[in-house]
Amino acid sequence: MKAKRFFTIALFLALFLFFLSAISGWTQASKYKLQPSDILTITVHNHPDLTTKTRVSTDGYITFPLLGKVIVKDFTVQELEGELKRLLERDYLVSAQVVVFIEEYHPRQVSVLGEVKLPGKFDMPQEKDMTLLDAIAMAEGFTKDALEKRVKVIRTKEDGTKNTIVINVIDITHRDKEEKNIILEPGDIIVVPESFF
Repeated sequence: MKAKRFFTIALFLALFLFFLSAISGWTQASKYKLQPSDILTITVHNHPDLTTKTRVSTDGYITFPLLGKVIVKDFTVQELEGELKRLLERDYLVSAQVVVFIEEYHPRQVSVLGEVKLPGKFDMPQEKDMTLLDAIAMAEGFTKDALEKRVKVIRTKEDGTKNTIVINVIDITHRDKEEKNIILEPGDIIVVPESFF
């Protein structure tokens, strides 16, 4: 009897944790902004002729039946569903139920170079932020020769100009200055210089 009760409680806890995990994943996914190279599958209920698989172009558009080019860059999935619904109902359908699914995410990477144990390019998580310390951890941490006080994050802006942010990682790891653990952007290059002392 006790074993059966224990099994029931364990099963309930497992289901509860799974539910929380699913909710968390859905919340993160709902905040994701569509980017060039994302591949989308779009369906409109009761209109199979409008089912479309399309890639977001480099200038942030998709091509959709009846509507032609539709700007989607920086829309969330829910925002795009609402926009397609609005456009379809404006000229073509009485009531449009649109579902957008991200079939494939565009590649998002950062590079970590210099005095880390495993330099290279690393994929960023698709649906949550990646911090400077996350990237250094993916590169297996600093070497013994790393100059942790002068870590550089080189970021290319949309106009092609480069911005260099210098961060003292010791402030984050030993002085609790979490605000210096910046959120990285795709294409960022982290350079860990060598200490000569």
